[in-house]
Amino acid sequence: QVQLVESGGGLVQAGGSLRLSCAASGRTFSSYAMGWFRQAPGKEREFVAASSRSGGSKYYADSVKGRFTISRDNAKNTVYLQMNSLKPEDTAVYYCAARYSSSAASVPDSHAYEYWGQGTQVTVSS
Repeated sequence: QVQLVESGGGLVQAGGSLRLSCAASGRTFSSYAMGWFRQAPGKEREFVAASSRSGGSKYYADSVKGRFTISRDNAKNTVYLQMNSLKPEDTAVYYCAARYSSSAASVPDSHAYEYWGQGTQVTVSS
């Protein structure tokens, strides 16, 4: 079992920045690839960013590429999402997720992730 707890969400003006954190407990954190997803009201959950187990490979949705950065600190059992140049359309509940599979093909597939956090709200005002 892996327990995930997100933090760092909040209200920010357009153009601002936030850094989300996801602290993991349970089994060996470095055994899991990590991802960030988001869900806006009335919309399906969508992929945002992902990191391989070591952090050496990173993946981003086109909508956040160049603005968001995923990173992880395996010594602290934590994955981060640095969000810059935020837009109102980034408003959503952000979830971190963990998956044991290292397949790159399944990176954006939410069904490939076994463990999920409870989510943290990010609201970007215009």
